[in-house]
Amino acid sequence: MVFGKKKPESAFTVTSTTERVTSVLGPGINWKGDLRGKGGVRIEGTLEGEIAVRGMIIVGETGRVTCPKFEADTVIVAGVVNAEIIAKKLEIRTTGRVYGDVTVQSFSTEEGAFLRGKVTMEDTVKLTDLPEDTGESEPATKTKPRPLSSEE
Repeated sequence: MVFGKKKPESAFTVTSTTERVTSVLGPGINWKGDLRGKGGVRIEGTLEGEIAVRGMIIVGETGRVTCPKFEADTVIVAGVVNAEIIAKKLEIRTTGRVYGDVTVQSFSTEEGAFLRGKVTMEDTVKLTDLPEDTGESEPATKTKPRPLSSEE
């Protein structure tokens, strides 16, 4: 048996595709409308509307979110959020500002983080508006692609 150094465990491990960022709303982009679906989203611009995402939402330092209801599995805030947040896990970073009540299973903040609202911690959080997590990727389209002819 060969002895070696044990790799240090990381504090946050990615366990599924819903915990990785797959979409970005970049700085300078202003989005008005609802954000729904599965996957990870990073918001660096401005978003106004409801959020219901099965996965992780990161509100970056330049991100600004205003919505009546914000539901996601994991929410990380480094920018500004003005919303009622319902999540399994909420993390507010040093530069993060949250205005609104939060209902969570797990809650953490860094020194300097700001929260103006009520925190309710539950054993389990029911995320009602999120798409079901079946463990599968999105279903393929039901229509078959048609072959291209030489005239096209």
